[in-house]
Amino acid sequence: MNEGQGLVVGVSLFVRKGGQSIWENGIFQNCFFLGNLLRHLPMIKDVVLVCSGDGDEEDRKRFLADSPFPWMDERAALEKLDLLVEMSSTLGDEWITEFHRRGKKVIAYCVGNDFVIDAERLAFNLPHGRLVPQVPRDAVWTLEEYRKSCKQYYECLFRAPVTIMPHLWGTDFIARQLPENGFNYRPGRKRWRVAIVEPNISMVKTSQIPLLACEVGHRENPDMIERVWAFNTQHLKNHPVFNQMVNSLDIVRHGLTFFEGRLPMTEILTQHADALVCHQWENAQNYVYYEALYGGFPLIHNSDLLDDCGYRYHGFDCEEGGRVLHDAWGRHDSELEDYRRRANRYLQTLDPANPLNLQAYADAIAKVFQA
Repeated sequence: MNEGQGLVVGVSLFVRKGGQSIWENGIFQNCFFLGNLLRHLPMIKDVVLVCSGDGDEEDRKRFLADSPFPWMDERAALEKLDLLVEMSSTLGDEWITEFHRRGKKVIAYCVGNDFVIDAERLAFNLPHGRLVPQVPRDAVWTLEEYRKSCKQYYECLFRAPVTIMPHLWGTDFIARQLPENGFNYRPGRKRWRVAIVEPNISMVKTSQIPLLACEVGHRENPDMIERVWAFNTQHLKNHPVFNQMVNSLDIVRHGLTFFEGRLPMTEILTQHADALVCHQWENAQNYVYYEALYGGFPLIHNSDLLDDCGYRYHGFDCEEGGRVLHDAWGRHDSELEDYRRRANRYLQTLDPANPLNLQAYADAIAKVFQA
């Protein structure tokens, strides 16, 4: 590592043809939060985005119009980078081989539950995503939420050591979408409007448990819920299993539940909902959670990685989830100040400028070059 001049580091970003939004998935935001951290490190001279995918230059210009980082294609990156962090896209084995031949380093940063995703693609004959690399990387980074399901999976497939890295989040993106009246929970409603926003495109985040938790809460107290908004469910409306399940619920029979498409969180939590009920399976670190906490909105969740934030139930226990929802409804308004204080304390640990995060990433990069 040339510490005198500093490293030029690239973060890979997949740009497809046509319209594309930073809100489409957490990986895009991850790329930018990582870039924000990297440019604070003394060992790094420049941070750039390395664009791959089938998008042309115009697609890249549209997608990256507001990017704080310069971008380049793979050919330029081969010449100019010292370190590549593969994040949103994986570069070809020939490119990696040539990059290594020039004495440069590659870190694969895996921020999706790839074991589950790969299993689903195998079982249901879905198109592949990240291909297993035939050329080893110098290191693999991943997140605490994937320690159980993916750490050893990555170590074997990538033939490289795996390091658990801090998850990063900041207000950069949500601040751009804040409505004029702010993004804050407003106490005082007698009945809550509840939102469920699981994507329903993978088994790691689906709507069944949140819907059942709302059902249990409604059975416990019919005066608690005014409406349940189940977003990201339009594609399930004609699914026989989904229909059979939801049509058995009182929250549907009583006309309280509406099934909708996708909307931004800033719109959902300011115009449609007072509370968020979530569920995840080995996917416990989510930007949706952080956004709800940031606004002081009651977050009913089953994550073990949020410290003392929100209102937690365990595992797949929808009955406990319903009781926790009812408990949150009963005390959130009176404890709002303390809720916000705990949430802000936790969110500060995710800040890309947090000294502990900076040190963790600096040490991990130094380790790669020392090896």
